[in-house]
Amino acid sequence: MLKKIMKGAHKKPSKSDPNDPSLFGGLGQPGGRNTGANVVMNHSSRAGPGQSSPNAVTSPVVASPPPMGSIEQLPPFREVPTYERQNLFLRKLQVCCFLLDFSDTLKSVREKEIKRQALLELVDFIQSGSGKITEHCQEEMIKMISVNIFRCLPPSMHENTGQENVDPEEDEQYAEPSWIHLQLVYELLLRYVVSSDTDTKVAKRYIDHSFVLKLLDLFNSEDPREREYLKTILHRIYGKFMVHRPFIRKAINNIFYRFIYETERHSGIGELLEILGSIINGFALPMKEEHKLFLVRALVPLHKPKPVAVYHQQLSYCITQFVEKDYKLADTVIRGLLKYWPVTNCQKEVLFLGELEEVLEATQAAEFQRCMVPLFRQIARCLNSSHFQVAERALFLWNNEQIVSLIAQNRNVILPIIFEALEKNIHSHWNQAVHGLTINVRKMFFEMDAELFEECQSRYTEKESRAREVEEQRELTWKRLADVAAQNGGEDMVTV
Repeated sequence: MLKKIMKGAHKKPSKSDPNDPSLFGGLGQPGGRNTGANVVMNHSSRAGPGQSSPNAVTSPVVASPPPMGSIEQLPPFREVPTYERQNLFLRKLQVCCFLLDFSDTLKSVREKEIKRQALLELVDFIQSGSGKITEHCQEEMIKMISVNIFRCLPPSMHENTGQENVDPEEDEQYAEPSWIHLQLVYELLLRYVVSSDTDTKVAKRYIDHSFVLKLLDLFNSEDPREREYLKTILHRIYGKFMVHRPFIRKAINNIFYRFIYETERHSGIGELLEILGSIINGFALPMKEEHKLFLVRALVPLHKPKPVAVYHQQLSYCITQFVEKDYKLADTVIRGLLKYWPVTNCQKEVLFLGELEEVLEATQAAEFQRCMVPLFRQIARCLNSSHFQVAERALFLWNNEQIVSLIAQNRNVILPIIFEALEKNIHSHWNQAVHGLTINVRKMFFEMDAELFEECQSRYTEKESRAREVEEQRELTWKRLADVAAQNGGEDMVTV
């Protein structure tokens, strides 16, 4: 009997024994291997494929490809009775919650095709309005969408390389490997949001502030196809869910602030500005103080970052919309442009001059008079730019009838500011096109007011005469000093 008890004491632990250390991977045991399965590391907002975002919606996510045969091939909706379709809808959502590895095109081919077919059928089911889905189905659908789209983005192609942001049309664009599935998930979300069967009161429980914030995070994706879908979806959410509108504007504000003052790197600034362009177009008058602050604190400073050329077209549209809505904002906008006017970047100067023309077209005489002195001092500098495109673009302002009308009304102030720049171009600018355009502008001023023109010319001639006298006096003084030094035996003196 004693022998039996002793044998039981030395018996190997059962596989189901909860005290068996092998069930925990030998964690903390000598010679055991720590798998680190429960360790979560969040290094940045971007990570490689297969890693889950720290902001991801809590749901059963399969991080690794499922084993063969684990995804079930389900029948189409048309082959099941109407009362079974809600249940089939849920089963198809479960299938679509599997995340598959797209780094290898030959891996899990069957599972990828089954999931793709399931996504296509879900999209078609929502789009066709075959039946109003229950609240539980909506909740599960948003969970499935969250599992698929909310992820850490891969490292930027220019991250930590020291390279500047380049024009996306010239650069090789990034393509998301899982786009064949991701596109259908975005399409499903879009169809759900725009569907007339979608009850806003129910949907806002699942498309909440957290969901919207994570959508905004995805605008940093380098795949332009994904950003295009995000732009359309967020715009539709803004239109349908009025409760989210202030939050969306504030969240976009925060993205801009971080881009301007911290990173100067973000892939989706252009798309966010496109959404805002449509939003600004719908602002009611008189404009709220909140919107004016957004213009001053976010939109105008967006001219500062180096990659402004990538999104300048959308930014210029937003700025012009504000001025067209409220003409009193023209002075604020023009002074903002002058504040961030580039010093050495000629391409940015050309963009700024183009935007300035659009703003001046919507400017009234009173606002123009407030800012015309600093404005035309800057234009005069542009007229004398050695970069012919800058000088040419500045001279093109006189091709605009609205701007010429404003200049003509205030010629007594403007002509004396730019007269010297026009004369310098005629006498010394190297580019023939700039030379010809300058002669045309000079002639235009003469026809506006010949007396004022002759007065400015007289002042300019007198100024040039005084400058020549000062220069001659300076040279004479140096000559005298050189002669005196030579007489005193300055053999080692070097004269320049």
